[in-house]
Formats: sequence, structure tokens, C-alpha cells
Amino acid sequence: MNEELVRKLPFSLLAEQSLLGAIMIDPESIREVADLISSDDFYIEEHKQIYLAMHEMFLTDNDIDLVTLVDTLVRKGIYDKSGGEDYIHTIGEVVPGSHNIKDYARIVKEKSILRQLIAACGDISETAYSEQEAVTHIIDNAQNRIFAIAQGRDTRGFRHIRDVLGEVYSSLNKLYEGDTSALGTPTGFSGVDTVLAGMGKGDLILVGARPGMGKTSFVLNIATNVAEKTKKAVAVFSLEMPAEQLVTRMLASEAMVDSYTLRTGKLTPDDWTKIAEASGRLAGIDLLIDDSTGMTATAMKAKLRRVNNLGLVIIDYLQLMQGERHQDNKVQEVAEITRNMKIMAKELGVPVICCAQLNRATDSRTDKRPVLSDLRDSGSIEQDADTVMFLYRDEYYKTDKAPGEAESQIVEVIIAKNRHGSTGSVKMGWVGKYTLFRSIANDDSLPQ
Repeated sequence: MNEELVRKLPFSLLAEQSLLGAIMIDPESIREVADLISSDDFYIEEHKQIYLAMHEMFLTDNDIDLVTLVDTLVRKGIYDKSGGEDYIHTIGEVVPGSHNIKDYARIVKEKSILRQLIAACGDISETAYSEQEAVTHIIDNAQNRIFAIAQGRDTRGFRHIRDVLGEVYSSLNKLYEGDTSALGTPTGFSGVDTVLAGMGKGDLILVGARPGMGKTSFVLNIATNVAEKTKKAVAVFSLEMPAEQLVTRMLASEAMVDSYTLRTGKLTPDDWTKIAEASGRLAGIDLLIDDSTGMTATAMKAKLRRVNNLGLVIIDYLQLMQGERHQDNKVQEVAEITRNMKIMAKELGVPVICCAQLNRATDSRTDKRPVLSDLRDSGSIEQDADTVMFLYRDEYYKTDKAPGEAESQIVEVIIAKNRHGSTGSVKMGWVGKYTLFRSIANDDSLPQ
């Protein structure tokens, strides 16, 4: 007999029954597995519906026992009035207690992942046999499917709101108990974090400014802050500057040594001491730099999938990225790039910060503060981004500055779009010679 005909999809009847039985014995134990599995992880449709009913009852503070569970299943049309009690009673007797519920959940989840892999491989094979798509697209889609499964999320089916509510409930409970890990990734700048409430997982964040306003330094400062405080990997794609120049800027900020002095090499013994200490700190963080030119979102995604414990991605800058295919229309190309970056952020589950150039319209206005319409090349940038921030310095436009004047300046971080909350302007300090941004205590002075 053909081996394909006798193959069966992986599942464990005993593990599924034991998991449901453990919840029957100890309804509170559902808290231990709510973030580990979903109803779709059950192979037996009846078990899926039983788990959904249990989950709903738990969320609505209803007691879970034989009588109430059967009543709920009858109301939902899963059982009729004359059936179901015997099977629910059997499930409750399968296990002696709930102490191994996480082990049961692990087995159910592993079997579910195997089934997802089988389905994904079948779809990939079918697409490859059809020969109707470009090979690069087939490979990228295949990688995306496998990566999604590896991250514990299959992208093929719907998710029931009860499953999502469980995750939201868990996050709210963490916040209520003071666990800030449920918030987004902090930038490390208190004023900005107060408005943003952190950078959300899967968020695309645009930092726009005119050339020379300090956007590269701003995102590098954020990169250092995130890598130091979260202990996660931060990946920086530098499409404009070589890695050595980028690290020189970071050294200037971290060591508080004049960036011009670093470039010329006219260092004092005190400078060397500061550089050595700063180098030690920077070497201790997990910051990865890629200075390849002409990168596409697909190429970035392929590299990022191999990064362990990824916490943040930074791209400098948007207009130097390439689309997946050449287009004569730059607006359409940028629209495709921003759309792919948003998809990348969502699939990776980390914030993606991308610098963007502004058009010259700001220079011709009386009030030169940037607005959303100043984003260069495409309105899709505004549409696809979850957050848009602009950097603005009055001193940037002054032509009569004396040498060395205003080494410490006030910068406005204008949060023009925030999909998750409010907008506004945050004042920060900018020390140009150190390429360093600082949070300030108030709007009037920069701490010395």
C-alpha cells in the first residue's frame, strides 16, 4: 500500500483529554496554559469547542464544572440536551490532578506545530510545482511560513477573539501589577517614552528630518539605550555610512569626546581613557551593523531571521533602500518599500525604526517645523507608519552663529502621528560635538 495513504496527521488524544481534564479539576490552572496554546492547537474538533467554552467561562468568571460546562456546550449547539455528559465526565477522570498541565499543553502544542509544518510544506510544494511565481517570491513566502510557525504563530487561519482576549487580559494584568515589560520597548528618552508609552512590537516608526538635523545620531542613541537596557540584539542597517563611521559617532556619544577630535586623531590622554571605557561598554552590548548598500526589505528580513533575541531594527535611511523590483516611478517604489517594512516589523514582532528625508518645502516656510506632508516621495510613508517623529532645531536655520556658539541646543521631537495614543512635541537637548541627545528636566534648560 502507498505509504502516503496510511500517513496520519500527528496528534495525541490522551494529551488533549488530559489537558481539558486538568482544567475541569482545577479551573484556575487555565491561567498557566492560556498563553501557551490556543483552541486551534487541538486536533479533535470536539476538544477545540470544549476548550473554547472553558476559556469563555473563565473570562466571564463563571465556574467550570460538569454541569455548567455541559450547559454552555448545549447552548452553543455543540451537544444536544441528551448527550455530552458522559464524555465530559470521562475527560474529568482521565487525570488525577492539574500539576502536569503544562506538560500536557506542551505535547498538544508540539503536535499542532507538526501539523502546521505539514500544511505549510504542502502549500510550498504546490506553489513550486505551479511555476507561476518568481523563485525569489516562492522562497521568501516559504521562509515566512516556516518562520511564523517557529515563532509560534501560523498565519493561515483565523484567531478566535477568546484566544486574543486571553493574551490582552494577561498583558493588562502585568501592567496592573507594575510589570512594565508588557509596555512597548522604551527609547530611553523619558519625554518621548511618556508620549509613545514605548515602541510597540511590530510597529514601523519613521524618524524624519532635513539633512544634518541629527536623525542618524538620534536613532543611534536609541539603539544604544535599547541594547543596554533590554539586553536584546539591536540590528542597524546603515545604507548611507560605513560601519566604522557609525561606530565613531557612537563612541563620541558614549565617551563624551568631541567627534571632530575623533576624526582627526588629536586625542589627549583623558580622551583615550574615556574612549577605552566607552569601548568596553559598547562591546558589551549586542548591537549588529550591516552597511551593505542597495538593500531590499526581503534581504533584510532574511538576515534578521538569523538573529537571536532580536529587540529592535534600525534602517538609515528609507530613500536609499531598493524595491523588490525596479520601478521608474519613485513614489510607487517607496510605497512598496514602506509596505514591506511594515510587514517585516509585524512578522518579526519587533519595532522597526526607519529614518526618512524630508522635502525642501520646510525650508521655504516661515514656520519651518516639519509636518506630515513634508515626507519625501510618498504619502504611503505616513499611511504605513504607526509612529512618525520629526526632529527640529531652530539653530539649524541660523546663519549668523559664532564659532562654538550653542554647543548645547534645544531640539523638538515632534510626534506627528501616533497610532497608539497622543501626539505632541517633546523638547530634548542636543550636544552636536558629541552627537548626543539628552532628555531634559524641563523646557527651559539643558542640564550641565
